[in-house]
Amino acid sequence: MSGTDFCHLHVHSHYSLLDGANRIDDLVAAAVKDGQPALALTDHGNMFGAIELYKKCRAAGIKPIVGCEIYLSKGSHREKHHKTTNPYFHLTLLARNEVGYKNLVQIASEAYVNGYSMRPRVDKAFLAEHSAGITALSGCLSGEVNRLFLDGQEEAAIQAAGDYQDIFGKEHFYLELQRNGIHIQTKVNEEMVRLHQRSGMPLVATNDIHYLRKEDCQAHDVLLCIQTNSKVNDEKRWRMDTDTLWFHTADQMKAIFRDLPDAVRNTVVIAEQIDLQIQLGKYRVPKFVSETKESSEELFRRLCGEGFRRLYPAPSAQHHDRLEMEIEVIKKMGFVDYFLIVWDFIRHSRAIGVPVGPGRGSAAGSIVAYCLGITQVDPIKYDLLFERFLNSERISMPDIDIDFCRDGREKVIQYVRQRYGEECVAQIITFNTMASRLAVRDVGRALDIPLPEVDRIAKKVPDGPGASLKAALETDAELKEIQSSNPEYGRLLDTATFLEGLARHAGVHAAGVVIGDSPLKDLVPLYRNKEDITTQYPMTDLEDVGLLKMDFLGLKTLTVLEKALELIGRHRGEQIALDTSAFDDPKTYELLSQGKTLGVFQLESEGMRKLLQKLKPDCFEDIIAVLALYRPGPLGSGMVDTFVECKHGRKAIKYLHPALEQVLKETYGVIVYQEQVMRITNVLAGFSLNEADGLRKAMGKKKPEIMAKYRQKFIDGAGANGVSKKVAEEIWTLMEFFGGYGFNKSHTTAYAILTYQTAWLRANYATEFLAANMTCESTDTDKVKEFLDECRASGIELRPPDVNRSEKEFDLEQAAIRYSLEAIKGLGAKPVEAILATRSAQTPPRFRGLKSFCRIVDPTQVNKLSIEALVKAGAFDFTGWDRGVLFAEIEDAMALGAERQRDERAGQGNLFDLLEEAPAPRAPGAGTGAEEEEKPSYPAAVWSARERLIREREAIGFYLSSHPTTRVESLARALRTSTVAEVDPSAEEAVLVGLVNALSVRIISKGRFVGQKMARFVLEDTTGTRGVVVFAELYNRIRDMLQNDLVVTVRGKVSRRPDEEGPPEIIAEQIEPLEHALRAFNGVVEIRVRPEEIEKLPSLLPLCERYPGSRPILFELELEPQPRRVRSGPGFRVHPSEGFLEDVQKILGADRVALRKLVAQRS
Repeated sequence: MSGTDFCHLHVHSHYSLLDGANRIDDLVAAAVKDGQPALALTDHGNMFGAIELYKKCRAAGIKPIVGCEIYLSKGSHREKHHKTTNPYFHLTLLARNEVGYKNLVQIASEAYVNGYSMRPRVDKAFLAEHSAGITALSGCLSGEVNRLFLDGQEEAAIQAAGDYQDIFGKEHFYLELQRNGIHIQTKVNEEMVRLHQRSGMPLVATNDIHYLRKEDCQAHDVLLCIQTNSKVNDEKRWRMDTDTLWFHTADQMKAIFRDLPDAVRNTVVIAEQIDLQIQLGKYRVPKFVSETKESSEELFRRLCGEGFRRLYPAPSAQHHDRLEMEIEVIKKMGFVDYFLIVWDFIRHSRAIGVPVGPGRGSAAGSIVAYCLGITQVDPIKYDLLFERFLNSERISMPDIDIDFCRDGREKVIQYVRQRYGEECVAQIITFNTMASRLAVRDVGRALDIPLPEVDRIAKKVPDGPGASLKAALETDAELKEIQSSNPEYGRLLDTATFLEGLARHAGVHAAGVVIGDSPLKDLVPLYRNKEDITTQYPMTDLEDVGLLKMDFLGLKTLTVLEKALELIGRHRGEQIALDTSAFDDPKTYELLSQGKTLGVFQLESEGMRKLLQKLKPDCFEDIIAVLALYRPGPLGSGMVDTFVECKHGRKAIKYLHPALEQVLKETYGVIVYQEQVMRITNVLAGFSLNEADGLRKAMGKKKPEIMAKYRQKFIDGAGANGVSKKVAEEIWTLMEFFGGYGFNKSHTTAYAILTYQTAWLRANYATEFLAANMTCESTDTDKVKEFLDECRASGIELRPPDVNRSEKEFDLEQAAIRYSLEAIKGLGAKPVEAILATRSAQTPPRFRGLKSFCRIVDPTQVNKLSIEALVKAGAFDFTGWDRGVLFAEIEDAMALGAERQRDERAGQGNLFDLLEEAPAPRAPGAGTGAEEEEKPSYPAAVWSARERLIREREAIGFYLSSHPTTRVESLARALRTSTVAEVDPSAEEAVLVGLVNALSVRIISKGRFVGQKMARFVLEDTTGTRGVVVFAELYNRIRDMLQNDLVVTVRGKVSRRPDEEGPPEIIAEQIEPLEHALRAFNGVVEIRVRPEEIEKLPSLLPLCERYPGSRPILFELELEPQPRRVRSGPGFRVHPSEGFLEDVQKILGADRVALRKLVAQRS
């Protein structure tokens, strides 16, 4: 082995979660730079990084040493231990060969699956059974031998070392020395050296690496604080007792152990004994066991034939040839069992009623997948290419990802477990890393920087996929200024940059499932994540070791479709089969052309709606194209505009060669799909479709050296087919430009089916479709509110929750939608199930009032908070009592209910139990005993309209029964304001009346107003919401007035940055409470009175005294045959405030009072 005569054997990466701070790339680079011949990875209790280390060391030309620092239990590892000071020991294990690697996999798996108690543990008995091929080092200060020496138990320490020699063999157990400046470590080292001198047990020098550079010590210390949820300045917190755990060079290690050169050389002796070859790239597809006596290939061919005859009753030669070609390629590549496994669980899914998507990814380009029912896309009809999915010249596992109904996905995974064995199936681990903002918040908490300051800085940091704090600090002047303005902020950002991207904790991959051809614990290490068993290797590493990986994706859209169809069947008696759609419904294309796509799969964004309004799709191919076009690349390249203009004939379609028309006709001459690039090279230059797929891949990755070879081949091939060099070069340039933006047509075609199906339901069964969407979004208040607004815009009534009428999910009630019980905040699945079960047990199945409800529901399932939420949401409005009255009654009703339940259990009764209960009257009065029982004890505890709505929003998340601005709409109109929906994005100014929501205040960090405060809030009215920005100058004037739930008038500039999607913000120039604005109103108060309401007019007189002002009242008497208008005299003038308006509405009802400009008096 070449290189220096030292290598590191005790090394922790960031996969020692929140303990190690090393990236494997950095460790490998450091070892290579120092000339070390090998590098070990010994993370705490796991092998998460083993394959990554193996690949990267091999690529860098050094030897990978796969290891693990295990936790060794004192007793049986399968017994949960009680918390003691040191319930387990550490031991460093290194795999010498394939046998050792497999044993290490077994040890790591057993520790998590059966031995987890505080830490993943195994015991000595298990270790002895799986010791072959493993070299062991005695470990750090937490090792058993070290611990016994520290405790003064010399004989026990010698015995323990002997035990390890017996387990691993004398030549494969080493006494591990670390010189890290810790006093007790020095003492242990002395004992270890004496033991070596007496027994001949070999020594080895290590450094327990936790971070890369000496200067990383402080950042690593912050990482430990994040792990233990402590502060850096906490004196009693856990911390490392040394600052030397960095990657030392070989020379530094030799200097540290100059008196023990053999301990240093032994690192290389151990490395030379390592001969581990992990086989990568060889696929281990499980054998499909048929229920018949057929072989896999026989069954595969039969199923393909049956599906082919069903789908193609009159096939052409092209269909036959395509099927035969695909079957032969799949057989040759050894993937027959793979296809049968997928066919089997999809078949089972449909059999148990779990909806399956029409296809996903390039698999939709396979006629075999279509015939097997794996996809529902005809690849011949849409010119989809099998080679895009499976290239016989590029051996790689096919990738068939499946969409399932979100609610049924777990049933399918459970079937796969049962079918192939629990021990052969697992979900896949994933690592949640410290993203940029999370890193800032974590570090800020550890450094004990005040939360508002950390929050302010974190919001400056870019977030989302691809966001980088390091890159932002190089380019963002504001962040640079924050970093340099304050040493504390500098440390915060520097440390967060260091920690950014490190693994924070392990989770379960949202979709990935792996199926082994034998028990997985024999193939890869396993991990227990609460109740889930997952692999310890992440998805890419599993693919490298050849395991069959599949994505079982839970797609909400399939759940929406299922629920919508169920509602249609239950309420209309219609059974609809969406998969037989002809994609030719005019109403659907009209809906799409109008951009009315809330809830329509993939088409909901504002930008997509605008594109649809421009494009006006009128065929299924247009839907396929729009899904491919609405991406940053095509939108920025101008090809979308070309597509739209050519479709509508405003721009001529040009083909550089006549042969291109057959390929590009459906996309109006624009190259939209990767398959079109493949087809062009095939038609014009004679490329095989496998070669064309290679070009497609090179274009996507923009590899110039590969592209140059393909370019010459294309020009030569085109020339051989009679295409001039000039035209061939132009076509190549066109392909190179558009091909870089091309999308997978197979995927977009499959997804276009879901798009069409959801659009078709929205166009033809809007009520059911919107109800299904609200059920699926019930935990997302903002999304439910969007659908509520869509219902209102479509003339569909959304009725409030009702304990007697509501179901668990949103349901239909005549032509209206009834609000779901489970969507009420604070009312989870268990209380809802208890309410519905109790209701159905009644005769008739209903509750008669709040008191009877409390008497019969189980208080352990439906507690006080649940009942409060029901009352606030309006679920007891059927009683006729005000919500405030009912709310005041809850505690007494629950106490009475509990007493009744105790009496019933004791066999006692109550007089009222024998009486027929009836709904309470709207006002207290005489009645039956049951009515008297339901009569509230606090009839005066009425909520104002404002409080009623605020409480309703607490329970539902938004205003449902009304809106605080509803009663002032006429006042707003009189002030010549716009609604939110009416704001013209191109206008310079807007004046609005609405409710202040989501008010946030922040300190300005730069500019003229640095250090001062500014605000943002959401202004809401009955038509929608709009963001409002309040800069410092205005905020300083109104800060004491501005608060959430205040109705205000806002005048300001309409502001929109060119790159922004969504409605423009309002930059406020003036904000005042509506009451203030009304004082300046100089019109007339108009009150409309029906004939039957004339007798109520005297009740209005006290209002004139209560709300004195200067505005006259104009009574419009709706008399027959001629209405009359009567203007009040000088003694009856009012101030048209919100209170005045509300009181008039209480007397005469809603919509009976308005503000008007001054009009001529008529009498």
